[in-house]
Amino acid sequence: MNNNDKILNLLGLAQRARKLITGEELVIKEIQKQKAKLVFIASDLGPSTMKKVTDKAKTYNVSYNDQFSHIELSSAIGQSRKVIAVMDAGFAKKLKELIKN
Repeated sequence: MNNNDKILNLLGLAQRARKLITGEELVIKEIQKQKAKLVFIASDLGPSTMKKVTDKAKTYNVSYNDQFSHIELSSAIGQSRKVIAVMDAGFAKKLKELIKN
């Protein structure tokens, strides 16, 4: 199992543990409240929405990842979403470790 599969599996686990917030507007609110620990953005997201979310993440110093497509993220968490925020520090730490490797 490669790191991408491990990341997607861990995202699914975080979803079942109710440690994710999904949807563009909700994720942006959590970034602004500085509660989001890590944000996943679909690589095939529209350019204006991509800029909006990445700019917010940079402004509030929240790490983000855009290496997965909408299909990959959606199948990992079991619902159709293009923007996902990890709210739990433990899940975020492990996901960041897997992303770096």
